[in-house]
Amino acid sequence: MTDMPMMPEGPDMGGLLEQAMAMQRQMLEAQQQLAVTEVTGEAGGSMVRVVMTGDFDVRSVHIDPSVVDPEDTELLSDLVAAAFRNAVAEAIALQSAGLGADMPDVGQLLDGLGGLGALGGLGGLGGLGEPGNNRALGEADDT
Repeated sequence: MTDMPMMPEGPDMGGLLEQAMAMQRQMLEAQQQLAVTEVTGEAGGSMVRVVMTGDFDVRSVHIDPSVVDPEDTELLSDLVAAAFRNAVAEAIALQSAGLGADMPDVGQLLDGLGGLGALGGLGGLGGLGEPGNNRALGEADDT
């Protein structure tokens, strides 16, 4: 009778599920924090201010009366747009800082699935997304 090779143990599904649930809790907590944290975007030396939450809910817009000129509404429009862009950039920075700080490493979580962190030996994405290899993304070939 020949000896059968030992089958490698599978991933610890209980531990993996526990990690996934912890990640989900952390994401929910981070989303709740973003919903109550306010950021401010300014333009024109603070003459136009936009206050929004980290999840992009606009709370207020302040326009200094000195920038309201019925003859030049284009300037006011530009200032409001710039303040909104600034507030959005602040909210994105808040999201990046808040969501990345306490989150577990997703690659480490996938490694618990027996090497799926490296796409299970599928050879990665085959350069997808690299310059000159975006045909699958509908982009023209650079050559």
